[in-house]
Amino acid sequence: MENMQRAGRDRRSRRRLLVLLMAGTALIGATGATMSMALFTSTPTPLGASFTTGTIILTTSPITTFSAVGMMPGDSASQVITVTNAGTGALRYALASTFTDTKGLAGQLDIVVTPTTTSCTVGMGVAIYTGKLNALKFGDPTTGQQAGDRLLAAAAPDLLCFSASLALSTPDAFQAASVTATLTFSAEQTANN
Repeated sequence: MENMQRAGRDRRSRRRLLVLLMAGTALIGATGATMSMALFTSTPTPLGASFTTGTIILTTSPITTFSAVGMMPGDSASQVITVTNAGTGALRYALASTFTDTKGLAGQLDIVVTPTTTSCTVGMGVAIYTGKLNALKFGDPTTGQQAGDRLLAAAAPDLLCFSASLALSTPDAFQAASVTATLTFSAEQTANN
């Protein structure tokens, strides 16, 4: 019986030894494979990247003031003002006005703003503003497309004829009156807006 027990122990010892040998061989094989692994690699020439931003630049000309001196009831004056997108991106713009007035003349002067292709007599389009000087504006400087905003492509001009007239019915109280208006053009990009 003791021989049978000894034979069983020997078999178990041999099995353990065999398992240890197999595990050791596997470990040596795995380590050897890892240490001797060689791969071909390639790194391409780095690519350059360049980024620039566009511009929104609104200009007006002439730079001189549009003025009319010595107006009498029934008189009118006009001038073309060229609004230009001197930038690289499309834009939209609006106009607002403020004024300094001695007797309320801004409420008497009739203003018409009309797009034109050439002058205040040739190439006239449909008026974009008709009203008194004291309410002169078109579009809205609020961000985004607003009613009355004017669109301009990059490097494009927009010729506007500004006409001012004093009605024949202007009351006598407006003699020697004067008004100075400041026209403020505000522009914003149209891309993504």
